[in-house]
Amino acid sequence: MNVHTASQRPLRMIATGVLASVFALVQLGSARAETPDAQAATIDAEGQMHLPARTIPLPSTISPDAQRFLTTGIEASPAPPAADKAAWHAAIAQFDKSVAERTESVRSAFTGKIDARELGGVKVYDIIPQGIPPRHTNRVLIYLHPGSYVFGAGVAGIAGAVTLAAAGPFHVYSVDYRMAPDHPYPAALDDTVAVYREVIKRFEPTSIGIVGVSSGGGLAAATVLKLRDAGVPLPGAVVLLAPQADLTESGDTIQTNRDLDVVLRHPVPEAIALYAGGNDLKDPYLSPLYGDFAKGYCPTFLQSGTRDMMLSDTVRLHRALRHAGVDAELHVFEAMPHIGFSGAPEDEELQAEELRFLDKHLGRY
Repeated sequence: MNVHTASQRPLRMIATGVLASVFALVQLGSARAETPDAQAATIDAEGQMHLPARTIPLPSTISPDAQRFLTTGIEASPAPPAADKAAWHAAIAQFDKSVAERTESVRSAFTGKIDARELGGVKVYDIIPQGIPPRHTNRVLIYLHPGSYVFGAGVAGIAGAVTLAAAGPFHVYSVDYRMAPDHPYPAALDDTVAVYREVIKRFEPTSIGIVGVSSGGGLAAATVLKLRDAGVPLPGAVVLLAPQADLTESGDTIQTNRDLDVVLRHPVPEAIALYAGGNDLKDPYLSPLYGDFAKGYCPTFLQSGTRDMMLSDTVRLHRALRHAGVDAELHVFEAMPHIGFSGAPEDEELQAEELRFLDKHLGRY
C-alpha cells in the first residue's frame, strides 16, 4: 500500500466525520427553526429508519418532457401469487397484447426489415435497418428485452431493439427467449447462450455487442458470465440498462425508491419466484452481481437513474466490476425512473452514450 495514501486515510475519515456532524447540526437547527412541530425520523433498535410522511416535489432539474412523464407514469397492478399460474398466464397475455399493439407504431415507422426466424433453435427477430454505414457492416447487436422474465414475448419485446437498430444504424437480433411461468431458469439463459454461439459463426466475437434492459440487463450480464465459464470467446461489449442484477432485492434503493419510481413502483418477488424456480437467488447466473468478475469480463456500460428502484443493483454491479479491474462505465441520470422517461431528451442523451460506447469497443473487420 502506498504510504502516503495510507497516512492520509485517517485524516480523510476524521474530516468526513466532522463534516457529517456539522451538516447534521445545520439540518437539526433548520428543522427546529422551520418545522418545530414536524414528526422526526427515528431509527429503531434494528437500525431501521422510520420516516414521517412527506411530499416529493417535481424536480426542476430535468426537461419538461421528463417532468411530464413523472406526473403520469405507469399504473401498477398487484401481481398474482407465484403459485397461481392461471392468473399469471392471464396477466401476461393481457400485458403482451397491449404492448404489442403499441409496438406496431414503432414497426410502421421503421425503414428496414424485421423477420422472425430461428438461431440455434431459438426464436429471434432479425432487424436490419436501411443505410447501415460501412463501419457497422460487420458489427451486430444481440438485444434482450425487459419484463421481469415473464412479460415481453413475441412482438411485445422488440420495440427497444427496433429503436436501437434505427439509431445505430445496427443489425440487431432481438431474442425472444423463453420465460416463466412455463419456462423458468435456466431456459432464458440457455436461449441467449445458444443464440450467441450461433452468431459467432457469422461475426467476430469482438464485433458483437449484447444490450439488455432491466431483467434483460440481468440476463445479459449473466450470459457473459456463462460464456466465459464455458470457454466461449466474449463479446466486444455489453450494455446493461437498469439491470436487474440482484434477485434477492436487497439493494438500498429497492426500499428508498419504492413508489418514487413511477415505472417499477414495487419489488417483484412473485415474478422472481416464478423465474428462479426454487434455485438459490445468489447463483451468479440468476443474480450476476454475485459473480466472480476477476476471471475475465468484457467492457461494460451501466445505466440507471436517481429514482430507479434498481439503482442499487446498477451501482453495486459497477463497483464489483471495477474492483475486478473491468473497463466499466456508470451513467446515472437525474430523477430518471426505471428504464427511462419514454422519449424525453434525457433518453436521447442516454442512447447517444450507448452508441458512443459500442462504437468505441466493437471491433471493425
